[in-house]
Amino acid sequence: MGHLKRLERILKYSGTILDFYEDVVELPNGEKQKWDYVFHKRGGGACIVPVLEDGRILMVRQFRPAIDRQTLELPAGAKDDSEATMMTAGRELQEETGYATDKPLIRLASIRSAVAYCNEVTDIYLAQDVHHISEQELDEAEEIRIEIHTLEELLTMISDGTLQDGKTVTGILAYAAYRTVNQ
Repeated sequence: MGHLKRLERILKYSGTILDFYEDVVELPNGEKQKWDYVFHKRGGGACIVPVLEDGRILMVRQFRPAIDRQTLELPAGAKDDSEATMMTAGRELQEETGYATDKPLIRLASIRSAVAYCNEVTDIYLAQDVHHISEQELDEAEEIRIEIHTLEELLTMISDGTLQDGKTVTGILAYAAYRTVNQ
């Protein structure tokens, strides 16, 4: 018996950030199948858990057309070209919220959002003692409202299904684990 292997990758559509491919794979039994593959041209991005001095967490609420509803998320975004994800995290925090920190960011986790069909990687960072420094610097397509929640409120929202965004759920849980280990 063999192992699963990709025989061919055929570009089907090239978008601004994503390319869509059809892979021809050989199964362990020798059978060939066509699978989808999504290539993120920037490799992914970063997400940040912004914690205020009092321990509450900044969140952003925005409309997501892909699911046709508002979501509550941690600030996040795609890398700019070869930008390091730590820089992306800090930039997105300031652009989406107008907040920043003077402390070094701490890497909490790195996730691959859909390993079965996509190469995207999101690095998740912690920003401690964030404070307001400017107005939001939103893209023309962004309409973001800032909300502030306690860790306990966010953990409840994960448990009851209110928070469903993968990077946000991972970021909140990683921060809860970090606090347990480091406090």
